[in-house]
Amino acid sequence: MVASPQTNRVNTEAVAAWRPETSRRFAFVDRRFDPAAGEVCLDYALDGIHLRETVILPSVRPSARRWPAIEAALDLLHWIAGISYWKAGCPTELVFERNQPSQEQAAWLTRLYRQGLAEFAYRNALDPDHFPEMPASDSQPVPAQSLGLSRRTLVPMGGGKDSLVAWSRLIARADQCRSVQVGSARLIQRLGNTLADDHLVIPRQLDPVLSRLNAQGAWNGHVPVTAINSAVLVLAALVLDYDQVVFANERSADEATLYDQQGRAVNHQFSKSFVFEQMLDDWIRRWIAADLRVFSLLRRDGELGVCREFARLETWHGLFSSCNRNFHLDGPRTSRWCGQCPKCHFVFLGLAPFMAPQALTEIFGHDLLDEAGQIDGFADLLGLDGRKPFECVGEAVEARVALATLATRPEWQRHAVIRALAPRLQGLSLPSLEQACRPGGPHLIPAQWT
Repeated sequence: MVASPQTNRVNTEAVAAWRPETSRRFAFVDRRFDPAAGEVCLDYALDGIHLRETVILPSVRPSARRWPAIEAALDLLHWIAGISYWKAGCPTELVFERNQPSQEQAAWLTRLYRQGLAEFAYRNALDPDHFPEMPASDSQPVPAQSLGLSRRTLVPMGGGKDSLVAWSRLIARADQCRSVQVGSARLIQRLGNTLADDHLVIPRQLDPVLSRLNAQGAWNGHVPVTAINSAVLVLAALVLDYDQVVFANERSADEATLYDQQGRAVNHQFSKSFVFEQMLDDWIRRWIAADLRVFSLLRRDGELGVCREFARLETWHGLFSSCNRNFHLDGPRTSRWCGQCPKCHFVFLGLAPFMAPQALTEIFGHDLLDEAGQIDGFADLLGLDGRKPFECVGEAVEARVALATLATRPEWQRHAVIRALAPRLQGLSLPSLEQACRPGGPHLIPAQWT
């Protein structure tokens, strides 16, 4: 679907009249990939408003043998990325104008839209169980085949400690690794360029009309961006000939942020969870490529274990950032660390048992744990009221263990936040710091990496 002057005129008129409360129809219109240009176009229509997302891959010429898998990966990306546009109005009528998912695939997508948008629904007082089920075809998709992909690994970079720990483990084993980012965040690109000369940047451009719809009152909020990025990287692996995409999602991503009034888990990190990792692995093995693996190398690790490992990787201490205010679509809103958000709070707290106050102050610019104005923010991490911040932070018990540990350390125990919050942990049964750092739990890590 190429945008014409007529299409642009219709879009302008339709956008001006559009309101979320009258939204009725969303269509997955088309998707295409031009390997010579490396351009992926994902086309949608929301109540007649045409929307296009673009992703840019390196220019290549895939073999004919690989094209069926590429087509299957394009379908997956098209269907997952549509979540960003469907949520604007949450219309009940869903239409697939190109390929249509099978019954199993439709159930998979319905689950992703409902659980991946659980936070979005909670914050907007919507009921995700009322989100429509994806329409399905009676036909069966072609089973996946082994493609003879090269033994090489794409390693997604997010700019934070987790991806750097995964990277350090991988290169220590002499695997053929290439760092990659989806999107053009400058901080991640600078970091990636220090890792290797061939750091790969995959630009992703949302349709700018979405911002106009948001300004007119569209439903807005968190989407499962890791699911979208995963689909982009599945396609990239096929096109660029890699047999592994290795993420750095920890065990803590499985913990619900909170439970709603119906007792349903609302997990900000659903698309980083082991549940989603299993869902994606099943789809890839069955319908895309039998010899492509996408998994998290840190799946057995908690945040504190990762922090302990990262504390020893001093090379990266002056370069990394986990603060999400660096990664807004319209550009960074801080210089590495804002020092106020839940991510800044948790990273500071998680690293503190393994680093000296001065060392952490050099990273963040100030000592967050010695500022009385930060007490409430750190208290939220403890989850004492049964909920955590809507952010990618560790388990509540990990925050409690870290704080309890600091309360026993002379260099930390008189800090304002520690003095204020340590008494709130009295009477709680907590594991030791060593126990909290031990790896464990289910995973999909291949045997050679365990």
